[in-house]
Amino acid sequence: MSELNTNSLGGLSMHAYSRRTAFAALCLATAATVTLTACGGDKSDDTKKSAASKKKDPFADLSGPQIVDKAMKATSGASSVRMKGSMSEGGGPGSIDLALDTKGSCVGTIGTGGEGSVDLIGTGRTVYMRNDAAFLRSEMKGEPKADVQASIDMMADRWVKTTTTKSDEKDFDQFCDLKTVLADFKDTRSAARKGKATTVDGTPAITLHETDGEGRATLYVATEGKPYLLKAVNDPGKGKKRDTIVFTDFDKPVKATPPKGDVLDLDKLDG
Repeated sequence: MSELNTNSLGGLSMHAYSRRTAFAALCLATAATVTLTACGGDKSDDTKKSAASKKKDPFADLSGPQIVDKAMKATSGASSVRMKGSMSEGGGPGSIDLALDTKGSCVGTIGTGGEGSVDLIGTGRTVYMRNDAAFLRSEMKGEPKADVQASIDMMADRWVKTTTTKSDEKDFDQFCDLKTVLADFKDTRSAARKGKATTVDGTPAITLHETDGEGRATLYVATEGKPYLLKAVNDPGKGKKRDTIVFTDFDKPVKATPPKGDVLDLDKLDG
């Protein structure tokens, strides 16, 4: 086996998670800045409702765009959230199940169809990763086969850790910082139309719809408690796979416990 350039390991990890950071932000932005930016006026139902029904419907006097605005403000103000679902990335299905907070803690798994997955634990300035072999191969496409195999032998299915104090590792801060990720929820524009009342995992919600060409976006906003965004679905049309992200565990502690046992320190390998 050829000698693996250990100085490149930190850079490899940064490259991998720089892409995942963008993926996580895109998952959240699906509901806010991507799927609900079509031009046009609000077409919400103006049907008159009785005083009794208005008490049951906190959004009775609000238009679709106004409800979206309240949902974005409430969600971006949460101290923690868990997002779980799937969406298209690079022509293939991607998946995410990640809980993160405003203190730099995160825990979960991110994967791409056919290109492996990675487990992630963030505890402030330290991030732990566990990549599978398929993920490492996908991140090292074009590299010498010997180096790819050496990386797999060293890191596949093994926890590795690094700190985010170096300038080239700041992507980790953005990835595990809920404030940074939810920044995509600000200044959203919408022409959403109010839909029917429903429930999401037992929580009463209202649906909001918006179309953009053949695409159709649907948001589910809680009608009890804070108007959190509970679910976002983007249907691009033409037989393409739908993107679905579910938001749960608002303001609940993120239990990001560092792994024990065999943990490889990438910072020491970098020297």
